[in-house]
Amino acid sequence: MAERVERPVLDVSSLPTVHFGSHSLTWWGIMGMMAIEGTVFLLMIASYFYLHSRTVEWPPHRNPPDLLWGTVNLALFLISALPNEWYRRRARKGDLRAVQIGLVVLSLFGVAIVGVRYLELLHLNTDWSVDAYGSAVWTLMGLHVLHLLTDLVDTIVLTVLFFTSLVEGKRFMDAEENAAYWYFVVAFWIPIYLVIYWAPRWLHA
Repeated sequence: MAERVERPVLDVSSLPTVHFGSHSLTWWGIMGMMAIEGTVFLLMIASYFYLHSRTVEWPPHRNPPDLLWGTVNLALFLISALPNEWYRRRARKGDLRAVQIGLVVLSLFGVAIVGVRYLELLHLNTDWSVDAYGSAVWTLMGLHVLHLLTDLVDTIVLTVLFFTSLVEGKRFMDAEENAAYWYFVVAFWIPIYLVIYWAPRWLHA
């Protein structure tokens, strides 16, 4: 009878239970989602300029959107990137207090930006149902509002969660990926801002 060989037990207790960045499957899912959503934004921007190429006057028979509130929101978005990057880095280190503070700050930025976005919509100087120009402007704004609200709700829920006893290692990964998605929302507002607020002025000139 053959003698049974005892194999050493593989000890995996020291392996990390939380993975950040490209080591996380969730990260790849979010990157894929952002690639798809980014393509939608780019297609809508291309549609905007295609519609312009089919029209003699742009915007047709009206003033372009007022600059004030869109520019205020651009400033808020850019400033929000600072606390966003700070808490993203602290999340990687598992710093609970820093992540709590960062999420609260980002939630407040999100609420402020949504409030200013409402004022933006009141000063677009067009309606979605008037013509192709109005439809293009409101579709671009609507798409960005949807992403803004989605991320704001996610941030608020995550903020509440981080003040409960349910915080565990993988929640810090959630916080980092939430910060990554905020960068997506911020980054795409820059070209949308230029298209909606400045393209009509440059094209008209």
